[in-house]
Amino acid sequence: MKKTLLIILTTLTTLAYGQDKLNYIHYNQLTEIKGTEFVVATIENMGKLFTTNSKYLLFINTTNGTTKQVEFPKDAYIKNMIQIKIDSLGINKIIIEANTVNLDNSKTIDWSDPSQLIILSPDGQEKIQLTEDKFFVRTWTVNFKTGTIVVNGNYDSNNNGKYDKTDRNEILIYNLQTLQLTNRI
Repeated sequence: MKKTLLIILTTLTTLAYGQDKLNYIHYNQLTEIKGTEFVVATIENMGKLFTTNSKYLLFINTTNGTTKQVEFPKDAYIKNMIQIKIDSLGINKIIIEANTVNLDNSKTIDWSDPSQLIILSPDGQEKIQLTEDKFFVRTWTVNFKTGTIVVNGNYDSNNNGKYDKTDRNEILIYNLQTLQLTNRI
C-alpha cells in the first residue's frame, strides 16, 4: 500500500511539474513614465491551455536596470493604466483602474465585481487604493487645473456584494496631491 501511494504521489508531482514548465511570462506592453527614467511593463502569464490577466506590473529603471514589482490578487483584472502629470501642482501619479476585490465571494474576481482606482507612484514604490472595496467605479476624470480626480459610481449600500438598482450613486472628488477625499456629491 505504501509503495503504491508513493508511486501515485511521485507521478502526480512529476506531471504537475511538467505542466508548469510550459508556463511562461509574457511582457505584454511597455509604457514610458513621462518625466522619469522609468518604464512599466504589464505581464501576462501564458500557459499551455490559456492566458491569464496581469497579476503584477513591473517598473523598470532604465538608468540602472533595477526593477520593482507591484502585485495584485491572483485573479485581478487590470483594465486601464494612465499617467497623470501636472508639473504646476507637483503631481506625477499612475492611475490604475482594476477589478481587485471579490465582493460577491464567488470563485474568482469577475465582471460583476467592482472596479477600484489604485494610485501608484511613478517608480512603483507606493501603492494606494483610492476608492473603497464596495464602491463600483463607473467613470472618472481628472481636472488638470485643480489637481483633482472626480469619480462616479455606486456604493453597495445594501451589502449584498453586487451592483443593483437600490445601491446609492455618488460622485467623489479626491485631491491628487494628498490622495484624500475632499467632496462627496
